[in-house]
Formats: sequence, structure tokens, C-alpha cells
Amino acid sequence: MTIKLYGAERCHKTQYYKKFLDDLNLKYKFLDVELNEEDAASLRNLYENRKLNFPTITIGEKRLRNPSDKDLKKWIEKLVCNSI
Repeated sequence: MTIKLYGAERCHKTQYYKKFLDDLNLKYKFLDVELNEEDAASLRNLYENRKLNFPTITIGEKRLRNPSDKDLKKWIEKLVCNSI
């Protein structure tokens, strides 16, 4: 199951989620939507309003917009741990 973190290096919330995922020793792909137009387009395609709603984390098909620690952990356990 692929985890993607859409965000920006300058964003403190993005940095928070990077640390959160690193602390859990999870492999994820960081997509900087300010530096890479393809990553920005991918993020826009996730939302009807076509805005850069970051940070957004995707786990497979599940999309989480600025989730709480509890919600993020729940979905990681449900989608990542069950796919191993």
C-alpha cells in the first residue's frame, strides 16, 4: 500500500506529518506541490474544487486532508498493517 504526503517544505503541518510517518518507520512518498507542477496537478485532481489542499495524505485510494493523529493512525493500521 503506497502512502503519499502532498505538502510543501515550508509548511509546518507538512513537517509534522513527515515526522509522524518517520517516527512510525513508514515508507512514504513526499510530493512537494510548490516545487513540482506534476505533484500539484495530482493533488488538484483529488479535489472537486481543484485547490492545493495540503497537507493531504493518501493511503492507496483513501484521502486524508489534515487528519488528526488518531484518524491517521486508524487508517494506517486499517490499510497498511492489514495489507502486509
